[in-house]
Amino acid sequence: MSLKHHLYDLRHRLGLALVFIACGAVFGFIWWSWQPFGLPSLGQIVIDPYCGIPETMRLTQEGKGCQLLQTKPFEVFMIRLKVGAGAGMAVTAPFWLYQVWRFISPGLYAKERRFAVVFVAFASVLFVAGATLAFYVVPQGLAVLVGFGDDRFITALTAGEYVSFVMTLLLIFGVSFELPLIVVMLNQVGVVSYEKLNKWRRGIIFGLFVFAAIATPGTDPISMVALAVALVLLFEVAIQIARVHDRRVERRRKAEGLDDIPDDEAAPFDYTPEAVEEPSPEPVPTPDPGPPPKLGPTLDPPTPEPPGRVRYDDVT
Repeated sequence: MSLKHHLYDLRHRLGLALVFIACGAVFGFIWWSWQPFGLPSLGQIVIDPYCGIPETMRLTQEGKGCQLLQTKPFEVFMIRLKVGAGAGMAVTAPFWLYQVWRFISPGLYAKERRFAVVFVAFASVLFVAGATLAFYVVPQGLAVLVGFGDDRFITALTAGEYVSFVMTLLLIFGVSFELPLIVVMLNQVGVVSYEKLNKWRRGIIFGLFVFAAIATPGTDPISMVALAVALVLLFEVAIQIARVHDRRVERRRKAEGLDDIPDDEAAPFDYTPEAVEEPSPEPVPTPDPGPPPKLGPTLDPPTPEPPGRVRYDDVT
C-alpha cells in the first residue's frame, strides 16, 4: 500500500480500538456499583485496601462501614469515571491490542511475529502479577504511614488522593515487572550476555533498590522493599535464563565448529541459492467501480484503491 493508504489503515485501526476502549469505560462505570455473578463490585475492590487500616485509625460514621471522604463537587463522579475507564481498558485489552497488532503484523516476518507474540504474552502476565502485588501491599503501606501518629491523629483520606495513589502504585508495579523481561529479550538477540549480567549483579541489585525508592509514590518502606525484593528475584530469574541460553548457543557453535575457524578464513556456510517458489495467485474480488467520475479537461485519472480497502475521499 502507499503511505496514504497506510495512514488510512492506521486511522481505521485506532478508531476501532477507541470504540472498544469506550465500551470498556462504560462497562467499568457500571461495574463500580454492580456485582456481576456474585463478584465484588469495582468500588469495593478499590476501597478494600483502605478498609484494611484498623478502624480505630480512620474516620468512620456509625453504622456506615468503610467510606472515603469527598471534598469537591462531582469528585465521586470523576473518580468513578477514571477508575471505570482504567478497568475497562484492562478488560477490553485483547480487543484493542488486536487492532494494534493487525496494523503492525503485516510488516513482520513469521519469526518476528512469533517473537512478538511470546513477548506480549509474558509482558501481560508480568504486568498483572505486579499490579496484584501492589494491591496487597497498599494496606500494609497505609497502615505503616498512619501508625506514626499513634492515637493523636485520625486518618480521613480524600477519595481523589487515595484513588490516585492506588492507581499510580498499580501502574508502577506493573511496568516495573517488565524490566526483567526486557533483559531476557536483549540476551536472546545477543545484546547482553550472561557473563556481563553476572559481573553486574551487585550493581543491578543496588540500582533496583534505588529505583524502587524513587518510583514508589508513597514514603512507606513496605512498598519500596516489596517492589525491590520482587524485582531482584525476577532479575535473578532473568539472569539464569540468560545463562541457559548462552550455554545452548555455545554448544551449538562448538558442534558447528565455528569457534575453531581462524579469523582470516571464511566460515563454511552453504552459499548455494535456493529456488524461490512462485506464490500461487489468489483470486481477488473486483470491487464495483461505480459510475465513472467526471473529469475536467486538465485533471488526471484518480489512483485506483487497493482491492478490499475502505474507500476514503481526500477530505476525510
